[in-house]
Amino acid sequence: MPTLEFKGKQIIYAHHLTVPVRALDAHPAKSFPPQKSPPELDGNLIIHGDNLHALKALLPRYAGRVHCIYIDPPYNTGNEKWIYNDNVNSPQMRDWLKGKNPVDGEDLERHDKWLCMMWPRLHLLRELLAEDGVIFVSIDDNEQHRLRLVMDEIFGEENFYAQLTWESKTKPSNMGRARFKIQENTESILVYGAIPMTNRKNFNLFQLKEKTYPHSDEGGVFRTEEFQQRRNRGSLKRDSMLYSIGGISVKKGYRWQVSPGRYKKLKAENRVIIKGTRVFEKIYKSDEDGFSYEPFWSFHDKNFGTSESGKSDLNEILGIEHEMETVKPHELIKKLIYHSTGKDSIILDSFAGSATTAHAVLALNKSDGGNRKFILVECENYADKITAERVRRVIKGVPAAKDPALKTGLGGRFAYCTLGEEINAEKMLTGENLPDYETLARHLVWLNTGD
Repeated sequence: MPTLEFKGKQIIYAHHLTVPVRALDAHPAKSFPPQKSPPELDGNLIIHGDNLHALKALLPRYAGRVHCIYIDPPYNTGNEKWIYNDNVNSPQMRDWLKGKNPVDGEDLERHDKWLCMMWPRLHLLRELLAEDGVIFVSIDDNEQHRLRLVMDEIFGEENFYAQLTWESKTKPSNMGRARFKIQENTESILVYGAIPMTNRKNFNLFQLKEKTYPHSDEGGVFRTEEFQQRRNRGSLKRDSMLYSIGGISVKKGYRWQVSPGRYKKLKAENRVIIKGTRVFEKIYKSDEDGFSYEPFWSFHDKNFGTSESGKSDLNEILGIEHEMETVKPHELIKKLIYHSTGKDSIILDSFAGSATTAHAVLALNKSDGGNRKFILVECENYADKITAERVRRVIKGVPAAKDPALKTGLGGRFAYCTLGEEINAEKMLTGENLPDYETLARHLVWLNTGD
């Protein structure tokens, strides 16, 4: 049996080095609003095609520019029967893959194939990620542990931020005759960044409200925060923090939360206020940006939507004939984008499905006046009739929608693209299928400089 290293790295070389990059062809008739000439490729994009080739086609234009990536790849449960159809040139890989599609629960090598599918795509996503970018990957217990190891290698262990938990179900599964069955009602979202978390300013880029500074002195306007006390026992026991402040001692069994050294520093700077038996610290407006922020929790409960509510939303937008069985709620994706991007960020989803990510981006822009852009990639034949059609409808408005904003329309526009001809050195030398000048120029500049 080949090793994981062989299957992973061999296949990235087979794809990454020998499969030519393709250009993107925009289709005016399928874009929205419809246009008579090819729309620009610098706005919102929906790309129909293999995401491996599509990500390569995006590199010359978007390498290092994507601020947030969200993907929801196949979970490899054994019931999906997803197709492993990547073109590989390695004879060993061709022999290994021969006669083994589709990938389902009976395929004893399905975990290897899943890793081979994910490996090159994650490498390309890493190339597209901005210097301060973040990637979110939804997954369940079938491949979570394998995915974590692969992402540690590609993005770096030091760039692992968190494993978020999302409460995806509220209804119990059919237990049949089983006397004992643990109900699985959560999924994981792995979070990695392009840089370590310690180098980020924060994950809370949007303020909830402006803080008030009701007091003033020679140092400027300020607010106060009371010195807190906590129990002095166990691993939190700190006898050195049992000191007296202006004759005020802590309660029995408690200690100050502020160290003696910090207290002396604050006192020397005239930042301590004593009122009766209470002690306060002055916090000047000049010390902070003046806003309070919404915290980013590691557990996302049903308030952010469930699989059932995601499917109900899609039913409301497209009707019940869409045949999509699992749909992420746009509230969940909106929350992830809200905490990890600015108002002009680029968001990428290369496993687009029913276009939940685009819906979330447009909804967030509508609510805060942002100008975020989305890039979606979908390989299945429903890319136009489901993925793009959902976006057309949420832009234009869904009369039957319960949400007032969705009812009137979220606004926006997008270009619908397919993968064009390969940018192949041999064909260019013979004059066959030459790309347009701009596409060729971008490709050559990126290939030689990385810019």
